[in-house]
Amino acid sequence: MEATESYLESVKKQFLYYKMLGEKAMNQLESEQLFVAVNEDTNSIATIIKHISGNMLSRWTDFLTSDGEKEWRNRDAEFENDLQSKEEVLDVWNKGWDCFLDAINSLKPEQLSDIIYIRNEGHTVIEAINRQLAHYPYHVGQIVFYAKQLKNGSWNSLSIAKNKSGNYNAEKFAKEKEIKNFTDDELKRLK
Repeated sequence: MEATESYLESVKKQFLYYKMLGEKAMNQLESEQLFVAVNEDTNSIATIIKHISGNMLSRWTDFLTSDGEKEWRNRDAEFENDLQSKEEVLDVWNKGWDCFLDAINSLKPEQLSDIIYIRNEGHTVIEAINRQLAHYPYHVGQIVFYAKQLKNGSWNSLSIAKNKSGNYNAEKFAKEKEIKNFTDDELKRLK
């Protein structure tokens, strides 16, 4: 596999990982917890999701042929929560991720050096992907951190549990070497 193909497969796996983390964090919450904001300067999880989705829809709709900051995007409105239920939040989440994953899945390795525009600034497709590989996990991290705070002690860890690194490593090194892969269903989504 050449480097550009390997890069595309790697970023697809990374994005799916962060999508999964966000979903596992939200699944631990009661519906009303998605709408909690501790002060005026803090966004609720629902608001963070509305922003991520708005960004994905703007950046990845016709991203090879139109500027990533679409005229129809109202970024400021993304921070005004008008979502009312967990179902609405998840619908907005999935709409953004579907747009993004469809765009990534349509890419050919030879397109990675093409120039696209975000707010009239030229980026290679690789640069645009890397930009979002920093942006989306940043917000997913906010979601996970906030969800953990809202659960207040009844949190099911999404990574190695606190004070369990030794056990985790012992278990991993006791196994044969393996290549981490997603499930068949997750991989089908990538293709």
